[in-house]
Formats: sequence, structure tokens, C-alpha cells
Amino acid sequence: MSPVNVAPIALPQRAATFPKNAWYVACTADEIDAKPLGRQICGIHMVFYRGVNNQVAALDDFCPHRGAPLSLGKVCEGKLVCGYHGLEMGCDGKTVAMPGQRVGGFPTITSYAVEERYGFIWVWPGDRALADPATIQQLEWHNHPDWAYGGGLFHIGCDYRLMIDNLMDLTHETYVHASSIGQKEIDETPCKTSLEGEQVVTSRFMSGIEAPPFWKMALRGNGLTDDVPVDRWQICRFTPPSSVMIEVGVAHQGHGGYDAPNDKKAYSVVVDFITPETETSIWYFWGMARKFNPKDTQLTAQIREGQGRIFTEDLEVLELQQRNLSAHPERKLLKLNIDTGGVQARRMLDKMIERERQAMDAPTAAQAQAA
Repeated sequence: MSPVNVAPIALPQRAATFPKNAWYVACTADEIDAKPLGRQICGIHMVFYRGVNNQVAALDDFCPHRGAPLSLGKVCEGKLVCGYHGLEMGCDGKTVAMPGQRVGGFPTITSYAVEERYGFIWVWPGDRALADPATIQQLEWHNHPDWAYGGGLFHIGCDYRLMIDNLMDLTHETYVHASSIGQKEIDETPCKTSLEGEQVVTSRFMSGIEAPPFWKMALRGNGLTDDVPVDRWQICRFTPPSSVMIEVGVAHQGHGGYDAPNDKKAYSVVVDFITPETETSIWYFWGMARKFNPKDTQLTAQIREGQGRIFTEDLEVLELQQRNLSAHPERKLLKLNIDTGGVQARRMLDKMIERERQAMDAPTAAQAQAA
């Protein structure tokens, strides 16, 4: 591929940052059904649990008594009980009780805006006054009778933006995933990048090709033959701060490709939620929602297993990439035309981060008046 801009880009000398005034997937709903969960999100140690009436809560994972992680405790009658000395916390971050102690003067710890939706727990690490649940990304396939979903969670040692780069440039499939979803036509077919509202969209359409092994399996799963030419599509949609939904599939050639009827294609959405843990580590919630043969649980398990192997290959590459970048921050990288989707996504993120920085630096009305 020819470079769009052959001038080298210096890697940033400071640690990567991430927007905090945004919704991130913190965990799946079933991860906190039995006990509290401690998880670091955007550099903040949080504890997630179910309080009164099964309502989800998120607090700093820090007991105000002796600083022990509250996630080591238990939930009793809707209160989070510290596992060190039995201090009881409410969902608002206030101490409710402690054996043998008066707790009225205990400091309040931070509570975070949190919502349970689509089988995930979403958290807003920033200013909770700005957290609007209506802005949580909609997932049309959740609990829909025409769709089936299977997924998992990986912990990966890389900057969250490296995963976004990876997902917005699928030419790597030819090399990293050669035995499953990769094929030479991906390299040979140009991709198109556009901005659609608050999304970056990168798309590629291939016509009259042989389906790779993973998609042959998917065709069979929809009762279709796998030995005929197919049309294949990849439409990657980045929504800030860190989700990528990828429309993928194949259709028997001659039936309209992407627009083919459901009985002539295997159509899915690859689901990717990338939640920063630190500047160089992430929680990666992955899955596939498919719109064919939704009641076949064996097929769901088969696709999930295959997808898990594919993403494990990405994990290895990304962690080694991060190791190189961390060891050589002075080295420079190139931008190619295949990188356009990732570059546009990073620009969106940079603007979000800059807006937050300016808001933090701006003087309050009281400070301005005093000045």
C-alpha cells in the first residue's frame, strides 16, 4: 500500500490518556451476581456490587477506615461490608455502620454513575453530574428473537488505542488470522473511511471470492453451501470513547451481497468494547451477534470458540507491539492509507481529552469573580 503521508510520526513521550466523561463497559452483569468485583477502570480502582433491590453500585475500592480494598468483602442486605473490620458502606459512598463504632464523622468515598444495560454494567469514571444514561450505545441485537450472541473477556497488556487501530484496519487478517478469516482479497480490495456523525466508519466490500474457513462454517450454520463464490463485507464503526462494532458476513454471489436476503447470507456484528485499565492495559469485551439460525446453541458455542481463537492471536501481537513501543518511545512510525480509520478515531479521542482538560483548567465563576 502507498503511504498517504510518508513523514514519520513521533510517538508521544508522555503516557497515553483517555476520556473520563464517557460510558465504559466495566463488567458483564453476571460478574457481580454473587459477590463484589474489584476492577481498575481508567486508572481508578473501583468496586462493583448489587445493593438494595439488586441495584448496581460502583464505589472507590478503598475502605475509609484502613484503606483495605472493599472488593475483598461481601454484600449483606444491600450493604457492602468490608472484609477487614466489618465496616458497612452504602451505595452513595457513605459509611452506614461499623461494629462498636460511631460512623457519623467517617469520610465519604467516591461513588460513580453506573447503569446495567444489555447484559453489561456501564460506568462513568468522570463527573457523574454529566452522566446521561440516554447516551449509552444502543445494542439492537440484545434479547432480540432474531439474534444470538456469544462472547468473552480478555485482559490485554496494551494501550487501548492500539486495539482500536487493530479493529479499524482489518488488513492484518490476511497475516495474523490466515487460517480462519484472512485471505488475499482483503489486501487487494481498497477500504473506504468516512465520518458519520460521531462515528468513524471504515468499509470494505469484496465480490466473487472464496469464503475463508470461518465463514464457510458460518454458511453451513445457516444451511447454505460453502463451495460457491461469495460476496464479503467488513464495515467497522468506531464510537468514542472505545467501542467498535463491525458488520461482517458473506452472501452467495448474485443475491445482492450485503443487501442479500437472510436466507442467502451469513450476517453478524462483531462486538468490541475496549475499556482502559491503565495507560498500557485494557479489559477487552468481545463477542459476535449473528442474525441467522439464532436458536442453535451449539452453533453459538462453535462461533464463540472460533472467535476466541482469533482474538487470542490479536492479543499476542498487541502485547508484543506494546512492549516494543514502551521500550523504544523515541522511534517513529508511519501512517498509511490503511490506517485512516484508526487515525480518525484517535483524532476524536484527542478532541474529547482536550475538552476535558480545558474544562478542568477553566476557573469557576466564584474564582473568576474573586480574581
